[in-house]
Amino acid sequence: MDHLTPEKRSWNMSRIRGKDTKPEMVVRSLLHRMGYRFRLHRKDLPGKPDIVLPKYKTVLFVHGCYWHRHEGCRHATVPKTNTDFWMNKFNKNIERDQRVRQELQQLGWRVVTIWECETKDKQLLMKILSEKSW
Repeated sequence: MDHLTPEKRSWNMSRIRGKDTKPEMVVRSLLHRMGYRFRLHRKDLPGKPDIVLPKYKTVLFVHGCYWHRHEGCRHATVPKTNTDFWMNKFNKNIERDQRVRQELQQLGWRVVTIWECETKDKQLLMKILSEKSW
């Protein structure tokens, strides 16, 4: 059972941002320090990718583990109430992510997904980004 009132829960949910999130800012800062220059949220590309590296024809999505269902991650929990609603919402997110990835790949873009949990350890994140062959 939810320990918050419906009004407080609604307020909390309204505070969840779609862009300029903390994990996204961590990735952007690290990429910039590594010497990469990029564009943000290009509206002319499917899914408005979080980070676009035009020089390398690469886009990065910084996904929240909860909302985008990072498989095997402890943050990808399912609420105990209204489970059908949430599972439907999560499944639609996953389907949209797959569709957007395919559309971008068909347009010749390389698609990289960085998960929120990977941004917690900056050394690991730097290793992940360094291993990408842009």
